[in-house]
Amino acid sequence: MLEPAGTSADVLHLPLGLSTGGRRSELAAHPSTNGTGTFRSAAATNGTSTFRSTAATNGTGTSSISSTAATNGTNRTGTETTDLADCPGDDGIEEHLDGVALAVGSLRSHAPTLRRWALELADRLSDGRCLFTAGNGGSAAEAQHLSSELVGRFAQDRPAFASIALNTDSSAVTAISNDYGYENVFARQLEAHGRPGDVLVLMTTSGKSPNLLKAAETAHRLGVSTWALTGPGPNPLTEICQEAITVEAASPNVQEAHLMAIHSICKAFDAEIARRGERQSARRTERGQDEPGPAITRTQNTTTHSRRQVGRVREVRL
Repeated sequence: MLEPAGTSADVLHLPLGLSTGGRRSELAAHPSTNGTGTFRSAAATNGTSTFRSTAATNGTGTSSISSTAATNGTNRTGTETTDLADCPGDDGIEEHLDGVALAVGSLRSHAPTLRRWALELADRLSDGRCLFTAGNGGSAAEAQHLSSELVGRFAQDRPAFASIALNTDSSAVTAISNDYGYENVFARQLEAHGRPGDVLVLMTTSGKSPNLLKAAETAHRLGVSTWALTGPGPNPLTEICQEAITVEAASPNVQEAHLMAIHSICKAFDAEIARRGERQSARRTERGQDEPGPAITRTQNTTTHSRRQVGRVREVRL
């Protein structure tokens, strides 16, 4: 029951209905009107567990929050005091968020390229080709993110597609770096795995990383297509790659835009794979066959991959 406000007995008891062994829980709120702006709440379960928090503002711009928790007679108290006047107004949050908007605007201008890349990947990966990705630092995380979306899935279930992030094999990365130098860490792996018709996506904010430039050169020699996701351009990597998307923004915002680019590609890729599956299902229905379309794509991938493996064996024997 709510008593008239303005007295020391201003208490609102709310039964919570949570009890064990016949015990009841109540929430008691004690608003104060003594000019201190103090609010206190307490919840108790039959005297065995109590929580109380008090916040006060005394007109000086200072707020204090203290909490006390007791369970079975054991008290734990924590006190935190924050001076609102000391909260920085120039901590860079708004500036960073403005940079995100700038990066998204820059990326939006490349929407046709993102769409074309997705369709091209749908063609090549369905034909048994492989997507290779690479980057350094935060861009390495972006690279393996893209590969994992294709090997696993983005939003809807579909067949798995071949993709390898060249920065994820720690043994290969350290061995190659030790024996050949870090500038060859991706190029050497590409020499082992790359085949004509494959695609290499290189991610960087600067566009100047020597190991990415070496990888692009090796890809050209092998007949592997090179696409770059970079920061502001032109830069050395955009000059050497066959296609590039440049994001005109600060480095942290560039990486955030690259993640959006990856998800955009995956979304369009999945949509195209789904359309192809529907067309295949329709054709098989016309022929009186009941096998679903996606299974055909998976079979085609397996067959083509077997041919690629045979090709590798022949090359080694030669």
